Amino acid sequence: MSSINYQTLSFDYRRCAEQDAASQAQMHPVIVVGAGPVGLATAIDLAQHGVRVVLVDDDCSLATGSRAICFSKRSLDIFDRLGCGDRMVDKGISWNVGKVFLKEELVYTFNLLPEAGHQRPAFINLQQYYVEGFLLERAQALPNIDIRWKNKVVGLQQHGEPRSADASVMLTVETPDGEYALRGRYVIAADGSRSPIRNIMGLDSKGRVFKDRFLIADVKMEAEFPSERWFWFDPPFHPNQSVLLHRQPDNVWRIDFQLGWDADPVVEKTPERVLPRVRALLGPDVKFELEWVSVYTFSCLRMERFRHGNVLFVGDAAHLVSPFGARGANSGFQDAENVAWKLAMVLDGRASDALLDSYASEREYAADENILNSTRSTDFITPKSPVSRTFRDAVLKLARKHPFARQLANSGRLSVPAVLRDSVLNTADCDCFEGKMVPGAPCMDAPVSLDGKPAWLLAQLGNAFTGVLFCGSDGIDAAAQRALQALQAGPVPFRLVIVAPHGVRHAVQALNDAVVLEDTEGLAWSRYDALPGTFYLIRPDQHVCARWRAFDAARVDEAFERVLCVETVA
Repeated sequence: MSSINYQTLSFDYRRCAEQDAASQAQMHPVIVVGAGPVGLATAIDLAQHGVRVVLVDDDCSLATGSRAICFSKRSLDIFDRLGCGDRMVDKGISWNVGKVFLKEELVYTFNLLPEAGHQRPAFINLQQYYVEGFLLERAQALPNIDIRWKNKVVGLQQHGEPRSADASVMLTVETPDGEYALRGRYVIAADGSRSPIRNIMGLDSKGRVFKDRFLIADVKMEAEFPSERWFWFDPPFHPNQSVLLHRQPDNVWRIDFQLGWDADPVVEKTPERVLPRVRALLGPDVKFELEWVSVYTFSCLRMERFRHGNVLFVGDAAHLVSPFGARGANSGFQDAENVAWKLAMVLDGRASDALLDSYASEREYAADENILNSTRSTDFITPKSPVSRTFRDAVLKLARKHPFARQLANSGRLSVPAVLRDSVLNTADCDCFEGKMVPGAPCMDAPVSLDGKPAWLLAQLGNAFTGVLFCGSDGIDAAAQRALQALQAGPVPFRLVIVAPHGVRHAVQALNDAVVLEDTEGLAWSRYDALPGTFYLIRPDQHVCARWRAFDAARVDEAFERVLCVETVA
């Protein structure tokens, strides 16, 4: 399937039932506006939770050019949950190592995934049109997603009391056959940085636009460069500026050239300007051809609030960061997984509408963290005063020999998922734990054994609330078994995963429908700081919700109550 030319794919416009209906528009549970990567991921996640989704887009094709290319381990974990992770990794270029140069000298090397025992690499590089194509094919395979091309939203009105069961959003949609009304209980705006939905609603994004320009050149060539991220400060082939080099599939290489604020973006995209820059980097004997060229400016912006009534904003529609650090699309996928399970719980009547407020608060916090890191990266890469440039160059020179200076050097701190420590959904620790798996943290992976075959812990988590019980050789006592079975049979979808030490799986009595894993290398117990009896409650988006040293049904019930009736504790 990856031999398909996703850049040239186009899709047919088709009339929908609403265009031929004389009566009032039917109510759809969720309408997603924008069929880019984040909109597609949101629609798939909702559909996997059993929600019917209408996905509209004003275009009829996938992304042109490579655009977003760096997809983090957390995004790969999400793709796994969405059913297309293997395709992404099989096609993508996996990498963990980055190198930073000052002029021609290697300053330091970093490894983003220095420890073993993870299914997925730190990053893959994969052109955005492949990511969109694989997500689209997954979406097309789900019967409860209705994709409508050439459907442009030109109007929006909200009806009913906010948070009430009869609240809805009415969209006016423009098509080649004219306009029609499309009604949804909730609308997800995934319509990009220029967001027509945001403009129709009279909302804006605020922040900072950086006065610098960068040239992207996608170059097809046979080259000896390894599959690593290489970043140059002040290289001899592009003096006083910076350059970034990445490998992509199909022998395509991404090269970013810093140009300066005074550069003319139209002139700089011409072959007469691009080819000499590429030739200076590659040398006179390397054969190459240009595949795609673009000029961009850094921005770090976000909406003040990501929720406005029954309209929720995700991805670039809600927040925008500079591309160094790969925080844009990756944070958008985290928006998608965060909002999807919460919408599903609300629509199913299992949670209060106020649960959606936690989407806004959690992801606004994450956006601020990404913008802070992105701003710091941009200020380091593009110093705007002689003093800041002197500081940057001194840091880079010190980083050659001194580890402390490498912490200050910043060629784009690579995307990591936000730890939602202050979320109102968390249950604070009442027992002593060490390690990274605090409430609000995304779960770490670990190699395990399932039914005697190699498996991965993360593959057993997500899509529903999951209890992870670390069980020793003494097994599970009868009272705990009854309480766990009651949770499994309760009103909230709940899965149970039992993790036993290597060699004692036979001593663990499995409960009905429980998954029993063997911690073959001891990494699951280590990474979750587990002792016999330790119990974790995991959210459907694979974030830790609560943890205890011993399973207590009453405490678990309180944690569920905290999530499902969140207005009582916000």
